[in-house]
Amino acid sequence: MVKRRFYAEESLDETNIWTSFTDLMSNGFMILSLFLFITLIRIFLIAQENEQLKQELELQTTPPVLIIQDSGEFRFPSGSAVLPSALETYIQEELVAKIEEITAGSQAYTVEIVGHTDGQILGGGNSNLDKNLENVARGNSGMETLQPGSNTDLGLMRSLAVVKKLQNIQAQGRLEDLQFRAYSAAQLFLPNSDEFAPVDRQENPTRRRIEIRFSPLGDAEIIR
Repeated sequence: MVKRRFYAEESLDETNIWTSFTDLMSNGFMILSLFLFITLIRIFLIAQENEQLKQELELQTTPPVLIIQDSGEFRFPSGSAVLPSALETYIQEELVAKIEEITAGSQAYTVEIVGHTDGQILGGGNSNLDKNLENVARGNSGMETLQPGSNTDLGLMRSLAVVKKLQNIQAQGRLEDLQFRAYSAAQLFLPNSDEFAPVDRQENPTRRRIEIRFSPLGDAEIIR
């Protein structure tokens, strides 16, 4: 009887030992699983952060060229540089935020606004830009006072109109520390091409556009 009790107690002890061991292994597995889960989450978050940093670096080192087509609601009146109301709204509500996103973290950018036209020969009068351009640029006269005599004039006038709008927004506290410059490429370049365009005097809306480029501005160096 005593012997049977001894075996029963011994069997119970072994069962308790194995139960404790199983519980220990189960707890260890749960802890290991939790550790692996946390590690995977950290790896995922780090990968996301690295991708975001990569995108921000790409924006700073190779910023995109933004293109506004002169078509639809954004189309300028013929021979004019007065901003269409839809284009003004777009600049105010969307373009400014896009420029701020691209230039965030780098205050050394100059924002270059380039006006492109098609190759139609512009008629309708002589240019008065030599007489009035500075006054318009400084805000002493409106864009409507300018009269283009060439596609070169027209491209410059339209890029200047965009610059003036951006500067007005800048005066309200946006686009801090950025400089803006207006340029004209006239009909020299086709879209998505760095080669000079062939002669083409036909109307071509796809060539009429405003390009917005971002250029780091270093110190001027006089080489001669």
